[in-house]
Amino acid sequence: MSDVAAIHNLVQKRNELKSEIAKIIVGQDAVVDQILLCIFSGGHALLVGVPGLAKTLMVNTLAQALGLDFKRIQFTPDLMPSDILGSEILDENRQFKFIKGPIFSNIILADEINRTPPKTQAALLEAMQERSVTIAGHNYKLDLPYFVLATQNPIEQEGTYPLPEAQLDRFMFAIKLDYPSFEEEVQVVKRTTSNEKNPINPLFSAQEIIDFQHLIRRIPVADNVIEYAVTLVSKTRPDNPLSNEFVKNYLDWGAGPRASQNLILAAKANAAFNGKFSPDIEDVKAVATGILRHRIIKNYKADAEGITEEMIIDKLI
Repeated sequence: MSDVAAIHNLVQKRNELKSEIAKIIVGQDAVVDQILLCIFSGGHALLVGVPGLAKTLMVNTLAQALGLDFKRIQFTPDLMPSDILGSEILDENRQFKFIKGPIFSNIILADEINRTPPKTQAALLEAMQERSVTIAGHNYKLDLPYFVLATQNPIEQEGTYPLPEAQLDRFMFAIKLDYPSFEEEVQVVKRTTSNEKNPINPLFSAQEIIDFQHLIRRIPVADNVIEYAVTLVSKTRPDNPLSNEFVKNYLDWGAGPRASQNLILAAKANAAFNGKFSPDIEDVKAVATGILRHRIIKNYKADAEGITEEMIIDKLI
């Protein structure tokens, strides 16, 4: 199949996928779009939302529709790295045998990742970046495609361990989940309080998703689009000559080069989802907020004046 035909196929399959997800998930179109952009770009996502907004159900539904294995890890203060990675045991022949942990799956839901200490949070880093895990000197490759979706509760911060910047930077998108509208909530209540079951049909194989990820990476990008993305990221750095007074007043720290890479990858995926064969500046703008939101650090003045990350990014776009 040519790349042109493959992009047309991707557009059709993505529309079918959204219809399949809509059988279970009401609304949340923007959230689903960003998660799909993330998966087909080969990245990971951080989902920020209050409890009860069907984050787990959304990821479970997505995994079923994509035809992938799904595991959920509930992060708690007493969770150890071996609880998620796996550990070696002595079998009946007195030989060491490795028992794989829940991290060995295609889609991982890391629920309330900021509730566990840094030692356990860091156990995810190698898996997210290298798609492999090292235990007792042995390196184990993870099955591809591999996607980590971590959730955080923005309300309760007592007894939590905020993710370090190095780990936050490894999440391609930070996605905000808001309350549903009145009409959507009515639909949610109708669906969840009846005995009706809607089976989800798997639409992809693991290999198909990997092929689409390679297809998106092959999409050509014009130099002016790459320069726009790099300029946008440079503007977030207070000590950069390109940054404006607004950034210098309200930001302590800007985004790094990984933000520029992710902007272009996500713009390619966004263009492909819309049937375009090359991304333009509008595609970069469409994905900028989700990619930069968690990579810029506000100062105390921004907090005191109620300036949000989204307001700062809007000024730069």
